[in-house]
Amino acid sequence: MTAERGFFHAAAGIAAEETIMKDTGQDTRRARTKLVHGGTKRSQWGELSEAMFLTQGFAYDSAAQAEARFQKAGEDEYIYARYGNPTVRMFEERIALLEGAEDAFATASGMAAVNGALVSMLKAGDHVVAARALFGSCLYILQDVLPRYGVEVTLVDGTDLDQWKKALRSDTRCVFFESMSNPTLEIVDIEAVSDLAHSVGATVVVDNVFSTPIYSKAIAQGADVVVYSATKHIDGQGRTLGGVILGTQEMIRGTVEPYMKHTGGSLSPFTAWVLLKGMETLDLRVRAQTETAGVLTARLEGHPKLTRVIYPGAASHPQAELADRQMGAGGTMLAFEVGGGKDAAFAVLDALEVILISNNLGDAKSIATHPATTTHSRLAPETREELGITDGLIRLSVGLEDAEDLAEDLLGALSRV
Repeated sequence: MTAERGFFHAAAGIAAEETIMKDTGQDTRRARTKLVHGGTKRSQWGELSEAMFLTQGFAYDSAAQAEARFQKAGEDEYIYARYGNPTVRMFEERIALLEGAEDAFATASGMAAVNGALVSMLKAGDHVVAARALFGSCLYILQDVLPRYGVEVTLVDGTDLDQWKKALRSDTRCVFFESMSNPTLEIVDIEAVSDLAHSVGATVVVDNVFSTPIYSKAIAQGADVVVYSATKHIDGQGRTLGGVILGTQEMIRGTVEPYMKHTGGSLSPFTAWVLLKGMETLDLRVRAQTETAGVLTARLEGHPKLTRVIYPGAASHPQAELADRQMGAGGTMLAFEVGGGKDAAFAVLDALEVILISNNLGDAKSIATHPATTTHSRLAPETREELGITDGLIRLSVGLEDAEDLAEDLLGALSRV
């Protein structure tokens, strides 16, 4: 424990849980253990569940101590909840431990994480290269927000390495992509794109939501910054909004933190506590959902009323080899296209009895979404067509229900079209 950490522990009676380390200083515990115990700090009462510090400010023993804190706060020294909070810090340390990142900054939502990661590092005159297959709000930041402030953005087909090569320039400041695209589930080669980006000195920012921190180790594969919407699998039970930015300590504390703490996109301590509880079952939930996604894919492939089924874990996926190499599994998301366009897709959605219609994902409840009229509705029709977001496409986030009940629900709905 450093001297800087000592203040908080002495004042509030907090004792940091000791981690099991090798001589290298690396935590040797496996993912499920990290998800349950990582980053835990306990008060003098030894509470089993993480404590929730619902406070916006912190008191000082003296004016001199307050002055010193504002000049340079130690690791466990806090000033204001917008800057940091003990419960939030437990979440940041736990997710960083799982991801293999040096540090993390928790945000109010997934989009606050995307915006914070990009805007904190960019200035007028910078160039960004991004995959065009992105969530609609991410495209809004790239196409509407950043250009207002003099940032040039080039969009490419994220699966085409030649397009990345041609688009990258000496003034490219960063590249941005979803490791698995929303909603057509394309896989971007993290290692290959990172190598290309680093050759021109660009920072690699990866939105890892669909891949989940269980299957995708983007930092180990070359990414510099990883963002998550913690609303999705990390909470995974439809309770709260949250996000997180992960990277080097220099990036998080030197670039991201100053921007986030002054613009107000930080996470609340209550939400951090909910996310800590969600992380305890994250590995179990994601693996169970992935197993069910594979079962549903097998039941849907070849169905006469479907023109295509998209699942990265299926041999039919055009990037099945890359998905297996990069993730080792297909993940919790699949998509399928109903013949007959929007009317047929709506008929299927309206006939579902177990699966819910919503625009969230990564939830314990299975959720079906019609991207063309919801999450990607702001895109021009020709852009949606180019991205493969047809009027018949349905995105399915697989939940924790029994696989046979979900299969019966899907097949029954298709039979009614």
